[in-house]
Amino acid sequence: MRAEEYIQDPCRASSLPFWKTELVRVPEGISILREEQYNPAECGGTDEPYFKLVWYPENMSRPELPDPFETTECGPEAYAEHINSCYREEGVTAKELTERKTLPVYDPELWIAVKDRETGKTAATGIAEYDDRIGEGILEWIQVSPEYRRRGLGQYIVRELLYRMRNKARFVTVSGKVNNPDNPFALYLACGFGNPVIWHIIRKD
Repeated sequence: MRAEEYIQDPCRASSLPFWKTELVRVPEGISILREEQYNPAECGGTDEPYFKLVWYPENMSRPELPDPFETTECGPEAYAEHINSCYREEGVTAKELTERKTLPVYDPELWIAVKDRETGKTAATGIAEYDDRIGEGILEWIQVSPEYRRRGLGQYIVRELLYRMRNKARFVTVSGKVNNPDNPFALYLACGFGNPVIWHIIRKD
């Protein structure tokens, strides 16, 4: 895929960020179809729909972190522990996160952790990446601990990452499962993402 084609319409061009289109091979037995290409009657396997959204830089002020929270520094082990505590079925290891720091899209400014000052507990984390070849920011891991949800932390993490990328990213993409009960799609829409495209990941029976 040419960079120009992807930049023109990143949500429709690929289900993946541009840098992954060059490195990731679709495993045998898996098909990836855009919504208009998908026919349930011809699926022939297990379908998991994903959304992909895009955000374009705009004038924005830095988001305020609500009390009693503050940003904090932590390592891959703490990030992995928090991410895994927030997901029912999937997660990541500290080794995988450490390896992400060797990728050309790694940016240390795009790793955010928020803790509760009163308890010392990690309440929310976010990891984004930046492809400086085409100016694409990518939101990868955005999560809030169950006991801290509906307190504005999800929007804070997303908006803070967008704020940090506002002067260098041409656009920022994000994707996620359509059927996620936590409804991240609504969160990203509330943060200014748009142009939704649905991609179907079909695993052959």
